[in-house]
Amino acid sequence: MEEALSRASSILKCSPMDVESKVSSLLQEVKSLTKENDKLKAKIAKDAAGNVTDAAEDVNGIKILAKQLEGVDMNGLRDLGDETKNKLGEALILFVSEQNGKVMLLAMATDGAVKKGAHAGNLIREVASVVGGGGGGRPNMAQAGGKKPEAIPEALTKAIEVMKQQLN
Repeated sequence: MEEALSRASSILKCSPMDVESKVSSLLQEVKSLTKENDKLKAKIAKDAAGNVTDAAEDVNGIKILAKQLEGVDMNGLRDLGDETKNKLGEALILFVSEQNGKVMLLAMATDGAVKKGAHAGNLIREVASVVGGGGGGRPNMAQAGGKKPEAIPEALTKAIEVMKQQLN
């Protein structure tokens, strides 16, 4: 026990008596930095999205949008999806992002879009197969992952095609 305490105090560069307060202080710092990191990720997601609503197309009274966002994680995609749905009104959207060679996809549909035939789960399944992945979800929200970032442009084209099929 004393040996472990001695090693811990050496790693923390403090006396054995100060190990507890040093660990507590470091945990508080980690918590603070995690919060700051989350805020920065949200800002990056917003910046990456720019004004995506301008790119939306109207199909049968529903706005459709498929867009690639740079460097946004899945939480950022979800936050942006919610925000975009609110801006567009009745909508069916798909966001794609790549991080570390992995593809992340998120599809969302409003209740009005679902009533007109949209299904985020079916959309995501078809699009995820293009990027070498899989996923699924509910009619109003679905997510997936993939392994072929080079296929993202093809996946976005496929997404628009599937969206139009669902809504016509």
